Amino acid sequence: MHKLITITVLIAVLALGAESFRVPRQVEDTDEEKGTVATVMDTLKSYYDQGLNTASGYIENIKELKLEEKAKNLLDETSQAVRTYFGIFQDQLYHIVYTQESH
Repeated sequence: MHKLITITVLIAVLALGAESFRVPRQVEDTDEEKGTVATVMDTLKSYYDQGLNTASGYIENIKELKLEEKAKNLLDETSQAVRTYFGIFQDQLYHIVYTQESH
């Protein structure tokens, strides 16, 4: 039994040692030698990059239109109008309630 464990450990050490001496092969990065999966991944990556560039362009165009400032101005004007009409409504309600009490 001890011989079997010793042989197994020696084979494992020999295999790990042999693997550490492997020379990594150099891969040429040309389209002819790429596999199908690599080609598909490159195509998808280019579509993704193109989509990001398009979205960035749209965002820049929107910022140039100053829509945020226009939306803020619209909100301010609307809030002011609502406050004015609410004040008028409150005044009318006040006069309706207190006019009836004085009669």
